Amino acid sequence: MVKDVVRRSILADPSMVLDDRDMIKALIGANADMGRNVVDLRGALIERLEGKLDQLEVTHRDVVAAAYENLAGTHQIHRAVLTVLAPSTFEDFLRAVAVDLPGIMTLDAIKLCFEGDGVRAGQALGPEGALHRTVLGLPKGGSAAYCGENGETETNRVILRRATRAGSLIYRNQASTIMSEAILKLDLGAGRLPGLLIFGSRDASRFHSEQGTDLLSFLGAAFGLAMQRWLAE
Repeated sequence: MVKDVVRRSILADPSMVLDDRDMIKALIGANADMGRNVVDLRGALIERLEGKLDQLEVTHRDVVAAAYENLAGTHQIHRAVLTVLAPSTFEDFLRAVAVDLPGIMTLDAIKLCFEGDGVRAGQALGPEGALHRTVLGLPKGGSAAYCGENGETETNRVILRRATRAGSLIYRNQASTIMSEAILKLDLGAGRLPGLLIFGSRDASRFHSEQGTDLLSFLGAAFGLAMQRWLAE
């Protein structure tokens, strides 16, 4: 019978009915004694709604978690910017970079790298003592070479990646433990050679190319302005 064929077809593919708003309204208002086919379809409707509810709960948790993570990241970058803007002497500035920023940013290494004439890659340029290797030298073109770029520097101001062999010049005795890094290209002002602010982490998943870079770009811009201040003195 046609009725049996229709019933089997609907039960085999309830979406034929469940995707139709008018039929869903009819099902919701139907009584259980109207027949087994109505009961079965109402059961399918309930199962679908329960599945959608579960999906919504998972999505909601993911959205809330992402929102908290973004907020925490924003606060972290704000603290970092205030930290590098506060010092009144260059040595205090370097101390903030070497001592305070790793804790704020939960990093295992931070290095400032500047290009210069007659400078060896990885040469320590900081003041003697604990801050000596906070500032490192790079030969001309060394910034682009470390970033893995050929020719002119690309427009992307932040590079997130797994640590490379080139890191041995930067991290020295930490090189074997640094698994990922963020490279912030610094604008040091007109007429000056480029520089890099490099963040290293033992966590291989800390920095990767799928992450957003807006916050780190903001930090790099603020850091570059701070460096222009010291270079002008």
